[in-house]
Amino acid sequence: MLDDIALFVHIARHRSLAKAAAHLGLPAATVTRRLAKLEETIGTQLVFRSARKFELTGAGDAYFESFADLVQTAETTLDGLSADLHGLRGAMKVAAPTNISIGILEPMWSGFLKAYPEIRLTLALSNENKDLLEHKVDIGLRAGPQTDERLFQKRLGVIATVLVAAPSYLEEAGAPETPQEISEHKVVRVSTLPQWQLTHRETGARETVPLDARVVVDDISMARQLTGDGHGLALLPASEISDDLVSGRLTPVLASWQGQQRDIFAVWPTGKLLNARVRCLLDYMETFMAAFPVLQGAVFEPDPA
Repeated sequence: MLDDIALFVHIARHRSLAKAAAHLGLPAATVTRRLAKLEETIGTQLVFRSARKFELTGAGDAYFESFADLVQTAETTLDGLSADLHGLRGAMKVAAPTNISIGILEPMWSGFLKAYPEIRLTLALSNENKDLLEHKVDIGLRAGPQTDERLFQKRLGVIATVLVAAPSYLEEAGAPETPQEISEHKVVRVSTLPQWQLTHRETGARETVPLDARVVVDDISMARQLTGDGHGLALLPASEISDDLVSGRLTPVLASWQGQQRDIFAVWPTGKLLNARVRCLLDYMETFMAAFPVLQGAVFEPDPA
């Protein structure tokens, strides 16, 4: 019935069933039928109509006065919601890990902003997995397994971890020849990797390394810095250490073994309808990451020459 009342308001505004039908994109016969149904439902005639004359009845005037503003407000609100849902403009809040965002993904954020200048991006960077619902986040990037059942998730990539050390440390302490020998060394551990699980590249054999870390940090950049300064062995994401491997500041240890992989997910609250801005960013992130081998599990291998 509410739809038919809104239809009646349009008829009254246009002073014509035919003009209202054209405005709404409906067949004239449908408008006539629905008006008759409304009049039958409320038990009174709303419009006096003939081939030459259109006039609201007294009841029609009363209905129009009662509902015209409400219909206008509702339609304006719905138009705004539709524009928000389908338009590539407006505000969007995104949560993402700090290290990867100011590192390998920095060109992704910059490129997205250049491609869609009418989108206003709030980028909340943190190494903690903050509650997306509580912080009113539209979409987030997260690394590692996701267990929050309140979130939809889509896997966008995967990052390998590599056991590395500074050449200066290896010169002083020597290099471990087996995973078991890691326990004899100083270790710089990232808190998100409480265990090191190493897999042999050729045989697939697996070893879980018990750790008694000298240093534990919750920031990968700090772990990378301390490792480069010679404070021990570290298992670090390949995406964060490529430049150090190229420059020789870090060198691979136990090159036949690889650390665990960490999946990268886009996550968003369940039940939340993705608007065009968020869907656009999701597609953009997926395309960007697919183009980088290191974001699809590849490990940089420095040229032995």
